Amino acid sequence: MTPRAPDDPLLDPTVPALLAKVGGYPQHHGGLGVVRTLGRAGVTVHAVVEDRLTPVALSHHLSRAFVRPTTGLERQDVLVGVLLDIGRSIGAPCVPVPTDDEAAILFAEHAEALSECFLLPRVDPGLPRLLAGKATLHALCEELGVAAPRTRVPGNRDELVDAGRELGFPVVLKNRDAWTRLRDPAVGGTTAVRDERGLLDRFAPGALPPLLVQEYIPREWAEDWITHLYCGTGGEPRVAFTGLKLRSWPPYAGVTTRAVALANPTLAKLAADLCRRIGYSGVADLDWRYDRRDELYKLVDFNPRAGAQFRLFETIDGVDVVRAMHLDLTGRDVPPGPQVDGRVFVAGQLDLPSVLAWLREEHRLPPALLPGPDTERAWLSREDPLPAAAEAVRFLGAVARRIGREVRARGTRSP
Repeated sequence: MTPRAPDDPLLDPTVPALLAKVGGYPQHHGGLGVVRTLGRAGVTVHAVVEDRLTPVALSHHLSRAFVRPTTGLERQDVLVGVLLDIGRSIGAPCVPVPTDDEAAILFAEHAEALSECFLLPRVDPGLPRLLAGKATLHALCEELGVAAPRTRVPGNRDELVDAGRELGFPVVLKNRDAWTRLRDPAVGGTTAVRDERGLLDRFAPGALPPLLVQEYIPREWAEDWITHLYCGTGGEPRVAFTGLKLRSWPPYAGVTTRAVALANPTLAKLAADLCRRIGYSGVADLDWRYDRRDELYKLVDFNPRAGAQFRLFETIDGVDVVRAMHLDLTGRDVPPGPQVDGRVFVAGQLDLPSVLAWLREEHRLPPALLPGPDTERAWLSREDPLPAAAEAVRFLGAVARRIGREVRARGTRSP
């Protein structure tokens, strides 16, 4: 079978889409991927942005940018009102694509009101919040018999020490719940801590912020896998993809900076069976860690929204999870077909520090260093160059500010 061209019009161009988000993260390549994949298919794409110079706002595939900066500290009824105002401005039923857990939760829990303007998956209103919460996900895994790393939820420093000693160092720290990561964050992101001193130094005496401590499966015994799915009503997968994470930043615990699409029928079945059992409908991004010691794939995260690296995956018909959602919610069939194996995803400048960290620890260059002919770049695109330029400016500005802070801090410590 000849693969369909990536910009072949599978989708209904009369139904627009909205890139939806809560909180400020203007340098997000996943949102740009949403705009590009739908825009290339002829869909009119709108986006919620922090300002008009964000990379997404400068994409020529974007029809309209709605400048609506939010923090996640707003009341949910206020955020619902913002989305309804945007939906009414668009003026036609619209497919929203959330790129963070909070936006996905908002659409699920307020589906009745938001359905005035938006076409939404039929999902239990409380399910996205349960899946996005690290502690509630772990409890669900225990209930359903799904393998997962050992996990503790400490409430104070004594329990934190006990968790570290019980799980063994290093341990992984995560924000426990979706909304609290914005309102009362325990850590800036998924963080590996090497020893007890480092663990205690992170938190002041007294009650802890909402925190989860998770077992770290040693990397010499582990492989990091990802599954991306779109499930229709009742949790039936319309498309399901699997891939291997090659590098991340921060190393071994952060966002994917390089990954390769590899068919893994065992893992695809695990993810599909889980979605059927819980009746999940919508786009999902699941992280797994394969533990060679007991030969189990252990579920690390279930993100009930489009993952930042979703463009790694396509079927031979050019369907990714975002296109599958648009097809399904507009009443069109999602063409069945296997995934394209061997595609590589690279997250631009974030891959450079991950390479340097690998080189420092391993004393050799990492595998899959150079981009191949079937590489999906998070930012660079010949036909859409401005987002990459805007990202480079913001990235260099962030580096300069960080260096400036470090120089000033050293100056204040000098005698």
